[in-house]
Order: sequence, then C-alpha cells, then structure tokens
Amino acid sequence: MNKQQIIKRLCNDEDYYGEFGQQYLSNSDIKTLLKNPLALHEPSKASPAFLVGGYFHTCILEPDKLEKFKVIPSATRNTKVYKDMSGGELCLLQKEVDDIVFMRDKIMSNDICKDLIQGRPFATGDYEHEYGSIEYEVPMITELFGNKWKGKADIVNHEEKLIIDLKTTADIENFRWSANKYNYDSQAYIYSKMFGYEMVFVVIDKTTHQIGVFDCSSEFYERGEDKVRRASEAYDLFYKTKDFDPKQYFISKTL
Repeated sequence: MNKQQIIKRLCNDEDYYGEFGQQYLSNSDIKTLLKNPLALHEPSKASPAFLVGGYFHTCILEPDKLEKFKVIPSATRNTKVYKDMSGGELCLLQKEVDDIVFMRDKIMSNDICKDLIQGRPFATGDYEHEYGSIEYEVPMITELFGNKWKGKADIVNHEEKLIIDLKTTADIENFRWSANKYNYDSQAYIYSKMFGYEMVFVVIDKTTHQIGVFDCSSEFYERGEDKVRRASEAYDLFYKTKDFDPKQYFISKTL
C-alpha cells in the first residue's frame, strides 16, 4: 500500500482511530509514552471534555456531520431527564451546544480568524467570489526518529502556507502553560514535518470568549522535537527491543 492509499484510508475515522491507524504513533500517544509506555493503546474512557471538543471542531469544520451528536435538553448529567434520554450513553447537554455555537460565531465574526479558517475570498467574475485553497480534517503520515507517525490537521491553508489548529482554553492568559501541558508543542513539531507548513493555534477562552491567535517560536518547535524524540526512544525500548522485559523496568530518580 503506497502513501496516498494509506492517507485515503486514514480519512475514515474508523481506520484512523482503529486497528489500522494503531500501526502509527500520534501526538496523543506522547503523554502515555513519556509517563507510562505500558499503557500505550489502552482504550481511553469517553469524557465530556472530549465530546465537547469534538462538537466544537465539527461545528466549525464539518457542520454537515453535527447530526451524529446526541443532545439532551438538560442542565447537568445528573438529572432524570438526562439519564432517561441518554440510555447510559455519554451525550452533549443543550447548554454545551449553545456555548459552542456562541464560540463558533465569535470566532467566525473575527475577520482574521475567518480568513485563516475559510481563506480569503477573491473575485472570479463580476459578482462571484471563491475562497483560496483550504482543506479540513486532513490526515498525513511521516517517519520521525525511526518510527511511523500519523496526524490529522484541522485546517491546511495552502494560500497562507499554514496549518491552523482550533483550541478552547479555560484561561487564555495561561495558554502558553496549557500548550506545554497538553503537548501542543510536539503536535506543532510533528505537523510541521508532515505538511511542511508552520502551525498557528486559533484559541478561544471558554469563559471570557476572548480570542487568541498564537504562532510558534523556534523554541516551541524545539521543545516539541525533544518530546517526540524521547517518546520514540520509549517506544523503541518497550515495543521494539527484542530482549526487553518490562517487568524489570523502574523509574530511577534522585529526590
């Protein structure tokens, strides 16, 4: 299977997140490989934050797919209405959906953000306008430090030669700290190698609804590269070293 055939398969979420996609490392594996490599590929429990994040991205990038989300007209997940209607499934609350729609409208009403996300319109005739070359939810693969990696860019803006990633944050003033904690630096490094473009984060504060556009410094990419290198070393040790016995592994540090 050649590269284009692999990328085409990874366009399908079932393949991207399923067994086929698990032959590739991804930025979401960085935390596990750096903290507890033995937990790699263990199924993660669905969380409201993950569900809300998925709706936020879909609302902006693929609004035609919003029907796949089940929304409950309840203020919390502890009400009888929620428990009866959800059937034990993790569902969105109407308030969460309303907040996301408000944030989407806030972002898209900002001209700079709108141009980054949709591209700048250009005239093609007397009254017709088209947008520049923009792709959404774009999968890609590459090799880094001897291992195969996959990624899926929110937005590839070919006109500006940028990868745009959408984020929400609890405190935009501390987004630099969040970017390190949640490994956005390694994400930026991986994606820059995959697509050959610089990365920009379009961020909105979930409380104040302030918008931020954050580009990446050379130091940011370097920190990301260091994380990817160390994660690759852990993967090589735990999963590619023939005589390695994980039972003999322990963390050794001086306090």
